[in-house]
Amino acid sequence: MKKMMISGVTALALLTGGIVGFGGVGSSVEAAQATTKFKDVPATHWASSAINLAVEQGYFKGYADGTFKPSSPVTKAEMASILGRLSDQPNATTQEQNNFTDIPEWAKSGVSTAIAKGFINPSNYKGKLDAQGALQRGEMATWLTQGLTVVDPEYKQALSDVTNTVVPAKEYFTGKLASTQKNAVAIALGTGLMSVANDKTFGVDRTTTRAEVAVLIVRYAAVAKTKPADSQGLNELRAVGLTGTNLSIIAPRYQVISENNYPYDYSKVTGDFSKIRNQEIVTKTNYADLKVRNWIVVNPYVTGNDRSIYYPVFVDEKDKLVRGAYYSFVEFDLGIKNTMNQLQGGSLINSPTINPLKSPNSEAIFSYSAPRISNLLGTKGVFNVKNPIYWAEGLLHFDKELNPEVLLTLKNGTVFRVRPN
Repeated sequence: MKKMMISGVTALALLTGGIVGFGGVGSSVEAAQATTKFKDVPATHWASSAINLAVEQGYFKGYADGTFKPSSPVTKAEMASILGRLSDQPNATTQEQNNFTDIPEWAKSGVSTAIAKGFINPSNYKGKLDAQGALQRGEMATWLTQGLTVVDPEYKQALSDVTNTVVPAKEYFTGKLASTQKNAVAIALGTGLMSVANDKTFGVDRTTTRAEVAVLIVRYAAVAKTKPADSQGLNELRAVGLTGTNLSIIAPRYQVISENNYPYDYSKVTGDFSKIRNQEIVTKTNYADLKVRNWIVVNPYVTGNDRSIYYPVFVDEKDKLVRGAYYSFVEFDLGIKNTMNQLQGGSLINSPTINPLKSPNSEAIFSYSAPRISNLLGTKGVFNVKNPIYWAEGLLHFDKELNPEVLLTLKNGTVFRVRPN
């Protein structure tokens, strides 16, 4: 049966559909919600409103048999042609040439327009787009985030800021998130453009379906109207990337101790965790040299948009924590001098917050197989790795009776000392 889907003949068959801008996409969602056009897209389908809107606005057509085939993959040529039709998307300042040699005739104009609008950078390829190949989610994230950097230069800065961040997806913890896609995936997650699956995987190698594309067009239109600073999730990812912690976003009450409360040389005191990150810390004991790579704080009591983007990484939905403290998750880098057991590791700092004693025990962290202390211990709880790197769990207190102050001293004399105001 002959296909009638619009994504395969975009450049030739969309002449009567008009060019759709961000405003057209966003303002028509409600109208599309009540319309069911395809027998394989019931009103209960997770993407039904976005699919009907995409068809209404001319991005897709269905098949002659009355189906939409929402689970069918979208090719790179098809997606490029769709992105090229976003009329509110400005052209990139620097124009790249369409030097791809494998673009079918019907898609050449659409691909060239997508390049001009900044979604695709030909210099990232070797002369071929693999135009007829299915578009994978990792590459989709790259295209969409590159488009955002054209809409607002601050997104370009954000893309740089997340270089050293902790990405809240399983692939990050299992070492399967390529450095070439890490930043784009972080921006896609931080802005809400894309999300992880129920198993917390981003699915960088998973193909993008027609239903997903319909949803992404709606989301992109919405995100393109916002500033990067409007998203708490992206603010967290940027803060962790730049400083090693999201403390200022999740627990802004924590501030550097005032000079009046410090009797020594205050010039060495800082509340800037970037000065502590990956530096050798003075320990209470001498069992190991210790560095902190990342420090993630999670407020377990809030929901919705107020919830940390890292909540699902470390905390289960059924979790119950005694009110009055936030979770403190720390990635430690130890250099054990001779031998050290788990309890001795816990005495290195003697802090309830920066605490190497135990790792998170949530179902989430176990499914990630993230580095955790139980993987690194042998008989009698002795570390069997001389230089372990693992995630540990502590508590960030606000109650003055429970030692809320966080104090770390570097071997170079710098003092990180913060407390809730």
